[in-house]
Amino acid sequence: MNLQINDKTYQVEADGETPLLWVLRDELGLTGTKYGCGLAQCGACSVMVDGAVTRSCVTPIDGLAGRKITTIEAIETDTVGKRVVAAWIKHQVPQCGYCQSGQVMAATALLKQTAHPSDEEIMSAMVNLCRCGTYNAIRAAVHDLSGAQSAQIAASAGLPAQGSGHPAGKTTVAAAIALAGIGAIGAIGATTHDKIRDGEER
Repeated sequence: MNLQINDKTYQVEADGETPLLWVLRDELGLTGTKYGCGLAQCGACSVMVDGAVTRSCVTPIDGLAGRKITTIEAIETDTVGKRVVAAWIKHQVPQCGYCQSGQVMAATALLKQTAHPSDEEIMSAMVNLCRCGTYNAIRAAVHDLSGAQSAQIAASAGLPAQGSGHPAGKTTVAAAIALAGIGAIGAIGATTHDKIRDGEER
C-alpha cells in the first residue's frame, strides 16, 4: 500500500487494519507523533489527514490511500504550521513537551479552517490533554495567532496583555502571580501562628 505522508510517497507493508500511528513510528521512523492512550481520547497522536485533525492511534491505514497525511515532522513547511510553532515558542507553551506535537497539529488544523476563531471555537477545538496543564499558554498562543493577542483574557483579569505594547506586561503578570502566592502563604502562616499561640496561652 502507498501512503502520501508529508508530500512523499511511502510504500508500507503493514496490514490494512494497522493504526496509522504504528506505521508512522515503527515502520517509517516518524516518531514525532506520540502514543498516549490508544483510545483517541488524549490527542497526543494527532496528525492531519486532508487538513483535518485525526487521531492516528485508531485510524487504520486501509482508508488512507490517496489521502494527504501531514505529521509534526513537516508542520513548518506549512505557512500556518510555521506560525503556530513560532507562537508556541513565543508563549513558552511546552513543559515536558510530550503532548505538544498533537497540540500543534490541532491548532494548525483549526487555524487552517478558521483564520480568526472565537474563544468558543478555540475551546472546542483545543481539547487535547496535557498532564503539565499548559492549557492557559495554549489558549494564549492560539488567541495570539487569531489576532486577539489574548487582550480580552488579560483584561478580564485586570492585567496588561502580552504583546499589547506595554513593556512591563509580562513582568506585571508574573509579579501579580508571585505576590498573590506570597500573600496566600503569609495568610496561612499568620493563621497557624495564631493557633499555636492560642494553644500555648491555654
